[in-house]
Amino acid sequence: MAPRFKDGDAVVSFNGKWVAWTHTIFAYAAFFSALIVGVALHYHKIVQNEHYGYPDEWFPSVSATIGDRYPERSFFQVFIAITSGPRFVLVFLWYVLTARPNSTLPKIVAGVGIFRTLTCGGWTYVTSTDDHDWHDIFMISYLVATLPWTLGCLALSPNNRRAVKYRKIMASLFFGTLVPLIYYFIQHKVHKVAGAYTRYAFFEWSLILFDVGFDAITALDFEGFELVVRDVKGMSRGQLKTTADSVLEKEKGKPVGNTFGEGFFWAEILDAACDVYNGFVFWTIVTGLPVLVWYFPLWHMGISGYEVAIAAVISPVFLAIPSLRYAAIKNLRGLHLLSLVSLLAYKFQDPANRLFVTAFALATTCAAWTATFFAERGNTPRLETRIMAWGIGLIMSVVAKFACSTNNPLWPIMHTENGGWNKIGLAIAIVSVLRSYRPNFTSGGDYMPAGGKKGSSLLAGVGFAGLMFAIVSLLTDSSTMISWVWEGYPVRGPIAVPHGAVTIFAMGAGLIFGVFYPRVAGSWTAYGLGSVGAALLTYYHHWTGYYGALIFAFYIMAAAPFIITSCVRHSPGSTFGLGFFLYVFLLLFHVWVVAYAFVPGGPLVRERTDWLMITTMLFIGAGVFSAATTNSSRTRKHKPVSPNSKRQRSYYIYVLAALQLLAVSIAYLRFPTNDYTPHHKEDKVVTAGIWTVHFGLDNNMWAAERRMRDVLGELELDVIGFLESDNQRIIMGNKDVTQYIAEDLGYYADFGPGPNKHTWGSALLSKFPIVNSTHHLLPSPVGELAPAIHATLDMYGEMIDVVVFHSGQEEDPEDRRLQSEYLSNLMGSSPRPLILLSYLVTKPLEGNYNTYVSEVSHMKDIDPTDWDRWCEYILFKGLKRTGYARVSRDTITDTEIQVGKFVIGEPEPENEMRIPEEMVPTGRRFPALFRGDGVRGHRYHVFDEPRYWQ
Repeated sequence: MAPRFKDGDAVVSFNGKWVAWTHTIFAYAAFFSALIVGVALHYHKIVQNEHYGYPDEWFPSVSATIGDRYPERSFFQVFIAITSGPRFVLVFLWYVLTARPNSTLPKIVAGVGIFRTLTCGGWTYVTSTDDHDWHDIFMISYLVATLPWTLGCLALSPNNRRAVKYRKIMASLFFGTLVPLIYYFIQHKVHKVAGAYTRYAFFEWSLILFDVGFDAITALDFEGFELVVRDVKGMSRGQLKTTADSVLEKEKGKPVGNTFGEGFFWAEILDAACDVYNGFVFWTIVTGLPVLVWYFPLWHMGISGYEVAIAAVISPVFLAIPSLRYAAIKNLRGLHLLSLVSLLAYKFQDPANRLFVTAFALATTCAAWTATFFAERGNTPRLETRIMAWGIGLIMSVVAKFACSTNNPLWPIMHTENGGWNKIGLAIAIVSVLRSYRPNFTSGGDYMPAGGKKGSSLLAGVGFAGLMFAIVSLLTDSSTMISWVWEGYPVRGPIAVPHGAVTIFAMGAGLIFGVFYPRVAGSWTAYGLGSVGAALLTYYHHWTGYYGALIFAFYIMAAAPFIITSCVRHSPGSTFGLGFFLYVFLLLFHVWVVAYAFVPGGPLVRERTDWLMITTMLFIGAGVFSAATTNSSRTRKHKPVSPNSKRQRSYYIYVLAALQLLAVSIAYLRFPTNDYTPHHKEDKVVTAGIWTVHFGLDNNMWAAERRMRDVLGELELDVIGFLESDNQRIIMGNKDVTQYIAEDLGYYADFGPGPNKHTWGSALLSKFPIVNSTHHLLPSPVGELAPAIHATLDMYGEMIDVVVFHSGQEEDPEDRRLQSEYLSNLMGSSPRPLILLSYLVTKPLEGNYNTYVSEVSHMKDIDPTDWDRWCEYILFKGLKRTGYARVSRDTITDTEIQVGKFVIGEPEPENEMRIPEEMVPTGRRFPALFRGDGVRGHRYHVFDEPRYWQ
């Protein structure tokens, strides 16, 4: 028989460690040669940023060093191109070193390594000047892929103690550096602190050192390789000898081997992804129905009767009937498929029909998930995975809202035109249900393991109610708790982007902790820490309050596994049924604290969010008490987690890790640029407006942010005040109507007072930097609370005050009188020019109008001859007004937009006169787009044209 291959003379041979050293040397040479050349030739230019230059900033960032300047950019690109060869070989050798039979992880890590190499080339050769979007896409892809590459290399490391030690050090330094890196970037970008970018640059360069250094450690592993080039006749069919067998033997019996070793199947990770998506759909339905219910009392200005739809969540109470429980468990696939009608609700144009369809879906999904948990009560690993799917599904819904500026793209208020993903979401949901609930895939039995003590089913249900309410009220959007602790400018705490990703991380970490350490998560010590977090969130602001929010989020997610595990040991009717019933009670309590002026008995709980938080934690405490008995005997008898169960866990952890990476990516892509420009900068014109936005829900029950964005952009507004804008409650979907508009049109945004201050909300969007802002609650002894934002803006180098204010309702004249006096004194005390964008509930020239426009306030009406106003007013002092217009709202809200134009830098004239538009400079005119019939239902009305003054 002919030999398989022929040996030849060795032409070249070298040790494998030189691949790693070559990669390290050229990678460092690429960066540091650019740094040396850049400092030598363009020092002052590369330390300059958008806010400061030398000497405030004295060390260049990586991006500035390797960016667009010649010749440093060329040095970097030449050396990084040379690095690519050793890099590909390094990834290949690592795969050869770690590959072993029946293991997919080495292939995944190798694929990630190749992907990182390609994306590195992307951000290297496509600079931000060439194409900013693609540069960012390549850069963030590279950074995101660093996590699985690092963790994968650690998991696959051969038993080389020295190499493993150095890898852990480098990985810890790399990820630890991200914290101060982000901190100083925010200090620079948001707070505009001098010198912050220099500190950021040091940490950015440190990341380069640690990233390249991590890969340099492969030199210790590659010492056992020898790369040989042989001169043979004909085509070689030789294979490199691998260390797979020895590595496999060393990993046997270790946790990492059980988790990531043999038996890793794509089909099973697909099952995990489908389970998580089903959880996502559950939370979509749970959070979507209250938004629909809110539409009806909003338009009825009181209880409408449609609120009863909230009771759909108590459907699990019917599972107390054995025959219904048995039927539900046997038909889980059908129940889950039936609940998907919610994703078709957007097809119904009539709001009432959309509500009824979604209420039916909510009743079905609550029963389906209750039956799912109960069906798996005799199979601990399967129950655990269902709970993880439920919890990670919640995180997926939060990430989806984070990506879509706080709107869930599958809600019934969404459709294609306003950013909905309804069709694709429904298609994925159908596939997920069919795969997750295949025949014989669930226990489907009615078996209850014998023996063991059980805690009180009543207390277990109470605990589940507290868990559900804590989640839905505070954890279904990453910006909700941030809005609780926000107190205005200057920024002294977290902001929705990027810190929403931190909230999401805390939620994920809490869930994993609760699964891996249920006894610790279910202890009274953990409960005490969770209660401390709740107290800090309720009573403190800024970073202190947010630290409490993170503790609270971590604890609530950690509590979910042991509370649900306790509930399934009892009849589902007495735990989940009671829990959902009490959840409705807490939801109404949650509404009553702010809607006290419109509901029976409202004054009894007026502004008592602290009572509500205490009640929630007491409810959870009841669940902890019951679970301590129910789960204790079970824990003592419970066998150690099997390798198979660990592997099952790993699939859900992979999905969670992917979601966390996605959240980080979204935070990066959405990070505020803070480089906004007024529309008519050359004319020093300020166009300011006021709009009562009706919570961003239009007359036909659709999310209205995109329609609002269009009209505001076309009106060329530089400053806009929103009223009735606080949506950070269950009934409004826990969303922020300002985020999408501010990011898309380029505004600084201030919202307040926060949802824990019990108002209907006010917000300020400004293209000018907000130097300072203060949130006010005006006197309201009887009626609803009146919010105000008093902000100082830097308009073309001059400090100008803007006040956004919503007065109390018509039924409470004493409240409105007190509020008018408070605001008049506030405006009069300001030494700066001031613009009031307001909702005053008064007729022109009558009553409280004469307090707002008075010698005390020094304010003037932008147009005293406008007799047709009742609510919205624009007042001013110390400024030159040049124009005023009223624009119809179409079907977006029930209130028009009022707009005024002012000129900065010119004195306020003593005698003004009305002039025709043709005498007004072009830059000071209102857009002609809204003349006549206007566009999309928006037009100048009342006067049919803007008014101008000289």
